[in-house]
Amino acid sequence: MSAIKGVGLGLRSPHIEHILGHKPNVPWFELLTDNWLDASGIDGFLLDQIAEQYPLTLHGVCMNIAGTQALNFDYLTGVKSLAKRCKTGWISDHLAFSAVDGKQLHDLAPIPYTHEALKHVIDRVNCIQDFLEQKLCVENISAYVAYQGSSLSEADFLNALASETGCSILLDVNNLYVNQKNLGQDAKLFIETINNKYVSEMHLGGYTDKGDFLLDAHNNPVSDPVWELYELALKKMKGVPTLIEWDNDLPEFSILLQEQQKATTLMSEYSENPIFA
Repeated sequence: MSAIKGVGLGLRSPHIEHILGHKPNVPWFELLTDNWLDASGIDGFLLDQIAEQYPLTLHGVCMNIAGTQALNFDYLTGVKSLAKRCKTGWISDHLAFSAVDGKQLHDLAPIPYTHEALKHVIDRVNCIQDFLEQKLCVENISAYVAYQGSSLSEADFLNALASETGCSILLDVNNLYVNQKNLGQDAKLFIETINNKYVSEMHLGGYTDKGDFLLDAHNNPVSDPVWELYELALKKMKGVPTLIEWDNDLPEFSILLQEQQKATTLMSEYSENPIFA
C-alpha cells in the first residue's frame, strides 16, 4: 500500500480525463467505493490507469456498520476485491445504519450512543475487519435528528470503538459543524474529546444552508467556520491526511485544487514536517 499523506481529492468521473492528461500534483485520491465495485470496460481501464499513477483510498456508504440485519458479505467481497485491485489498505465507511430489512435508505441514519449499541457495533466492526483482513476507518456522520436516550457522547463512543477494535477514525470536520448548527452539539468539544491517536484521516466539505438547517450536500467550497475547526483539529492532530470532499454540483478541477492547496498550506503551518503546496 502506498503511503497516504498530505491533502487528497475525491476522484470524480468528470475530472478523470483531466487528471490523466495533466497529472496534477495531488498526493492521493479517494474513490467512492460503491461507484467502482463493478468497474469494467472504459471505466475499469480508467480506474486502473489512475491506480497506477496515484495512491487511492476507498470510501463507502453501504457497509451498514451499525445495522441490525446480517452483514452483506457479497458486498464486502466486492469491497475486498476493489481494495486489492487498487492496492489500498485504506477502507472507510460510516458510524451509522444505512439499510433496514434489506432495503437501502439512501442516507446515513444516526444511532443511539449507548453501551448496548457500542457492543453491537464493536462486534460488527471486528467481523468486517476480520473478513477484509485489514483495518477499517470509521467516520462520524452529519445528522438531522438525535436520540434522547444516548448515554455517551459521539466522540466517547468513537474512542471506545477504536480502542476495542483497533479501527481508526475518519474525522469529518464539516459534519461536526453541521451537527453543531442542526442539533446544538459542540464541535470544539468533540475535537477536544476525540483521541488523536485514533484519527487517521480528516474530511473537509461544503454544505447547503437550507435556512432552518444545514444540509451536508458536498456541493460547495469549505466554509469559513469549518476551516476554523480544521485549524483547531490540526493543532491537536498534526499532519493527519485530509480529503477535500466535493460530490455534487462539481466545479472545474482548478477550484478543487484551490481548496486542496488551502488545506495543504494550513496543514504545513501545524505540521512538524512541513508540506509545500
